Amino acid sequence: MPENSATSRVPQPAAPPESFLVKETRFFDRPLGLGSRIAVLIAAVLLLPAFFFPLYTMTLYSNQFPDGLNLYIYAGTLRGGQSAARDDLREINSLNHYIGMHPLQETDFTEFQWIPLMLGFFVILSLRSVVIGKMAALVDTLVLFGWFGLFSLWHFYNRLYTYGHNLDPTAAVKVKQFTPPMFGSQQMANFTVFNYPAAGTYVMAGFVVLLAVAIWLSARQKQVLGRS
Repeated sequence: MPENSATSRVPQPAAPPESFLVKETRFFDRPLGLGSRIAVLIAAVLLLPAFFFPLYTMTLYSNQFPDGLNLYIYAGTLRGGQSAARDDLREINSLNHYIGMHPLQETDFTEFQWIPLMLGFFVILSLRSVVIGKMAALVDTLVLFGWFGLFSLWHFYNRLYTYGHNLDPTAAVKVKQFTPPMFGSQQMANFTVFNYPAAGTYVMAGFVVLLAVAIWLSARQKQVLGRS
């Protein structure tokens, strides 16, 4: 008499859970959807104005300059506010001379050589992500840009620290060593200094946001397809 098929069936062992590396590999192999590719294209175009808009602005107010002295830091150059009456960069360097601070000279800023190159590099990486169409290429672009941003902030802080601490002891006006603020305001001698990111930096922040949105769109699309 044949055995009952239900009782003769051998139970199969449960499939082992996927390892973390397997799950991550599948995540990085996910294709980018149309929405993600459009977001990355917009991000690449959005990064272009960072070549032309100032990344950072510094304004110094005093009784002598109630309208403020303006200094603009671009990706590849350093400029002061210009008017028929004065050149703000020249005025700032004159004031720095009195307290023994090294003059602000474009040739001293090595970052003016590599920041434009890095911005162009990330535009190319973004377009590469669209062409390859893989999550891995997009994540690589976002992570590398994050490292670039953190290094730039550290480098800028170090620059501010160096300028404020390497003062000439024989200067006409003696001031304590200082570090100008990266963000916000600070009273230095008879000047109130305001330092803030400018349009170029906000453009770069928008680039990061759009890449993050592109990653989220493709990850969400995969989840939706998996449930359907």
